Amino acid sequence: MGVELQKVILYYRFTPIADPEAMRLWQETLCQSLGLKGRILISKDGINGTLGGDMSALKKYVKETKKYPGFKKIDFKWSDGTGNDFPRLKIRVRDELVAFGSPEELEVDANGVVGAGKHLNPYEVHKLVEERGDEVVFFDGRNAFEAKIGKFKDAVIPNTSTTRDFVGEIESGKYDHLKDKPVVTYCTGGIRCEILSSVMKKHGFNEVYQIEGGIARYGNKYGDDGLWQGSLYTFDARMAIDFTDKADVIGRCEKCESPTNKFHSCSEVSCYELILLCETCALIPKNLACFHVVKKGAKSELIG
Repeated sequence: MGVELQKVILYYRFTPIADPEAMRLWQETLCQSLGLKGRILISKDGINGTLGGDMSALKKYVKETKKYPGFKKIDFKWSDGTGNDFPRLKIRVRDELVAFGSPEELEVDANGVVGAGKHLNPYEVHKLVEERGDEVVFFDGRNAFEAKIGKFKDAVIPNTSTTRDFVGEIESGKYDHLKDKPVVTYCTGGIRCEILSSVMKKHGFNEVYQIEGGIARYGNKYGDDGLWQGSLYTFDARMAIDFTDKADVIGRCEKCESPTNKFHSCSEVSCYELILLCETCALIPKNLACFHVVKKGAKSELIG
């Protein structure tokens, strides 16, 4: 009997949840019964998860989770990976699904985030660029370090080390010149852009879009033959994935400037920094010392 194929799923759904703790217990029991590992966040505004394991178990998880009325329309994104990409199963109840630090900014109903940017599927993104050309602005909704190894061509990369920095960035006025342009926000699986796009609209950006399914969905559609460049950073043991074997390596080693898409953890146990190094420089212990500026604190957040 052969070894069963394993996969990773990434998903979220904004919908009102009356009893987040009861939801946590149900999800924990379900995942444990199926042998799944990963991370799930639950709040009064919905659910956000990344899970890995046997494909048959993940399919059962999807089927059972969709039985909850508010989760019928969850968009599950599939990618290569295993349950071993996660050290354990971790399910938490939080005030925010994504830690923007401003829960009052968010309004959620049965249809999702109220006032969020218009969803565009990957084909519609290309159609918008074909019709509007250089007028279209891609706006990265992730932490700035993620863009070091992959981004959309000519994208705006805000100065953010955590998602909490976005509201301040938008309120700073440094992007006001984009308020009358078509702005396409993007992030790993789409969840951060649900909130970012709504924040941008509240602050006077007139034409805001978000990529449906995020970079994950876009990459599965166009691979490396579209507008995406490089690798996709992931918040698990994989650290980064390529959509095809033709992916450009746009990251640069912090020590020698050689091409690389490999982040390495600081060698100190109490340190939560990630360091972008080529394989050669990563073998030198002092290069993993704790004096770098790229943070991995957001790794403890579940964001897509």
